[in-house]
Amino acid sequence: MNNEKMKKSSSKKSRPASLDKRKARAGWIFVAPFVIGFLLIYLPIIVDSIVYSFNEIDPVRTGGYTLTFVGFSNYQKALFENADYVKTLVAGIQQLLLEVPSIVIFSLFIAVLLNDKIAGRAAFRAILFVPVILSTGLIGSIDAQNNLGEFMDASESIDTGTGQSTAAALSEAINLEALFANMKVGTELVEYVAHAVDSISTIVNRSGVQILIFLAGLQSISPAIYESCRMDGATAWETFWKITFPMISPMILVNAIYTIIDSFTSESNAVMRLIDSVYSQPDGNVLSSAMAWMYFLIVILILAAVAGIMSAFVFYQRKDT
Repeated sequence: MNNEKMKKSSSKKSRPASLDKRKARAGWIFVAPFVIGFLLIYLPIIVDSIVYSFNEIDPVRTGGYTLTFVGFSNYQKALFENADYVKTLVAGIQQLLLEVPSIVIFSLFIAVLLNDKIAGRAAFRAILFVPVILSTGLIGSIDAQNNLGEFMDASESIDTGTGQSTAAALSEAINLEALFANMKVGTELVEYVAHAVDSISTIVNRSGVQILIFLAGLQSISPAIYESCRMDGATAWETFWKITFPMISPMILVNAIYTIIDSFTSESNAVMRLIDSVYSQPDGNVLSSAMAWMYFLIVILILAAVAGIMSAFVFYQRKDT
């Protein structure tokens, strides 16, 4: 009898393991196209890029080229001889510090509004996601070469003739400096808000994916929690900071990481444009490879720092199994 009970208990314990194995196999099948493509296509390119960054290319008359190992010479040229790389890199990081919080805060604000039952909610969601579609693929390439749009952006204002953009004119019309001076707010906050207002079109265009992620997180919160808060007499402000914000914090981390990667790899990024311009120069592929790998390491360090700091404040809801 005891042996039969032990066999039954062991068979019951083995069932969840087999289910986990089936789930693991299904996961590998799902990611198999990416893994195969990465190993066959991207990995050789990555290895070649690393090799080029430590070598010089010498063309051969009969065709082809030879590689001469130079160590970290290309990295030294990028840091100390190229006048634009370090300056552009620092400016890009400063731009990141300004844009990422603005995009995350704006997308969270819009997601909270769209999560409520309002008329035309589906239409608003589609409208806010349209810029994401328009800025990718062939449409994004066509828009990047839109000479008419560049002329309109560079043209002078019809009303004032100052040549300011619409966002800059709006910022000046609001007179943010006078507004915050009356509120006794520091100049750093004034500059940050003024920059956010000037970049409002960029923030809206790059918030579509983040809004959808926040909406998915908000809709995963049980309505029973909000109902119990209302029964306890909690205000909407208290409910947001004590219920919504902690439970949406994992999505804040995800969106912060996504926004950093999107900012560092977008075609409008100044560092990416600089690397591309260096690559198009004669014998510039080795120098551009060194620039790209230094840029990659800096991005990884920033992502690790952001993930490490924000993970300490992220709330993960644990379900009893």
